[in-house]
Amino acid sequence: MRTAFDFSPLYRSSIGFDRVSNLLENAPQAVDGWPAYDIERSGENTNRVTVAVAGFSEDDLDSSHEPNLLIVSGERKQQDKVEYLHRGLPVRPFTRRSEPADHMTVTSGSLENGLLTIDLLREVPEEVKPRRITIARKNGAPKAGQVEKPKQAA
Repeated sequence: MRTAFDFSPLYRSSIGFDRVSNLLENAPQAVDGWPAYDIERSGENTNRVTVAVAGFSEDDLDSSHEPNLLIVSGERKQQDKVEYLHRGLPVRPFTRRSEPADHMTVTSGSLENGLLTIDLLREVPEEVKPRRITIARKNGAPKAGQVEKPKQAA
């Protein structure tokens, strides 16, 4: 059963939270914990996603990166007829979607010892980085304690 929340007060009192509330509203109802994964911060602007994909080969896995969406999926190809006495490895098809932060790009991916590792890098363009806004007095009078007007760059 899904509980609906009203996020309209958040829209009125905050700027930029519409994306967060949309994520909450569109979150999956049931979260499947398979395959297991880790997300680690490996530097100030770098992250690493590690997905446990034991039993899958490089040919069985597919990963793609779209703006604000990272998709990792796997489907094991048919093998020869094998009679299992016990089947404990979960090798069913899967698709894991995640929404990385803005301006995250995939730099590399590798599969080693049953772990799929995807490295992400945050590259914030100059036009969206914070910048200082100078505040001038309306009448041009110097600020209190200021002896002379600030010099302008040529």
